[in-house]
Parts: sequence; C-alpha cells; structure tokens
Amino acid sequence: MKKKEYPLYFGHPINFYNTPKESELISIIKREFPHFVVENPNQPNHDESYHKWKEEKGNGMAYFYEVVLPRMYAGVFLSFEDGKFGSGVFGEAKVLDNQKKPIYEITTKGIITPMLIDITRVLSIEETKERVHRR
Repeated sequence: MKKKEYPLYFGHPINFYNTPKESELISIIKREFPHFVVENPNQPNHDESYHKWKEEKGNGMAYFYEVVLPRMYAGVFLSFEDGKFGSGVFGEAKVLDNQKKPIYEITTKGIITPMLIDITRVLSIEETKERVHRR
C-alpha cells in the first residue's frame, strides 16, 4: 500500500526560479519532509493562473492565497540572504499561519527552522521588486 503524502508549499522569490539553488533547496526540503510532496509555485499552471487572477481580479497573489494555499498542510519559505522576506512570500506564510498550519523557513544555505511571523523581517512590495529584479 502506498504511503499517504501531504502537499507542502515552497514559497520563494521568483529570482530563484529555474536556478540550481531552487533545485538544491527542493531536494533538501524533500529529504527533511519525506511524507510531503513539494508544491512549487514555479510551474506554468500557477504562472498562468496568477496572471489571469491579476487581470480579472486585480491581484495575482490572491490566486495563491485563495486557491493553492488552503490545500496545503504546511509551508517552507525562503528568505533573502539577509533574513528578510519578500512581501509575497511573507504573505503566503501568513496565510498558512492564520490557518494554524505549520510554517518553516529555509535559508539559502538549506537550514530549515520553524518560522515565526515577524513583520520587521518583511520587505515592502517596492523593496521586494528591487531585489527580485536586480541583475
């Protein structure tokens, strides 16, 4: 009989999408949470739905808040190197925390610890965009 697997969300800034670091961190998450299936927002179906919600409802993140995250059992969230969280990633963590689901943070070095909601660690939307779009 197949063991039951639970969806675990991996929230991370888009500048990590399609990078070796993204793959490395997903491997660490899978190793540390063997009974979970990692739900990576970096998938064409999520990108398409995000843009559709943004166009139709004015907020693409609402797709993740209202459709994706309620199905998750837990979440792991990546901070930037200085420990700050992007506004969207932090918002996702807050949604799961409000639903009383376990949340964890992962560093770029792959260290996973329980996450506490601390608004002093969240960047504004403008600060987040500046970091994500740096070259």
